[in-house]
Amino acid sequence: MIAFRSMTEEEYPAFLEYFISDYANEIQSNYRLSPAESLVRATNEISETLAAGVNTPGQVLLCLVERSDPTDRHIGYLWYKPDTTMSSVFIYDFHIFNFCQGMGLGKQTLRAFEEHLREKGFKEIRLRVAGDNARARHIYESSGFGVTGVNMSKVITD
Repeated sequence: MIAFRSMTEEEYPAFLEYFISDYANEIQSNYRLSPAESLVRATNEISETLAAGVNTPGQVLLCLVERSDPTDRHIGYLWYKPDTTMSSVFIYDFHIFNFCQGMGLGKQTLRAFEEHLREKGFKEIRLRVAGDNARARHIYESSGFGVTGVNMSKVITD
């Protein structure tokens, strides 16, 4: 069984270490920036978006836990922003640790998250997936997500 618990301040640095590195790699791949430029951009964006860390108003940072006897196992992270006006949430990050991938935990987590949100009155889950992330896209599509648009960019500097 998958459970969600609020990320603690002690867990936040490990999340940042994973997230900033992963996000910098995505920025480098998608926007053709250098590794150094990508790391600066990722660090700045996370500093602005999560200015108060785990206590940032309007942002929810969770640890994903697989419940099994006799212990619980931390399997990943989920970061989202609820929009009560639109009865929707936007997932900023959903990550199953590498050593837990390929076990069906991503799909289980999405089902549990959907049920959790339904109980709270939410009607829609939105997210963005990188175009080159075939594994994530497969999980989302097989879980009922549909493509609503395509992000595009063009570099206009020399």
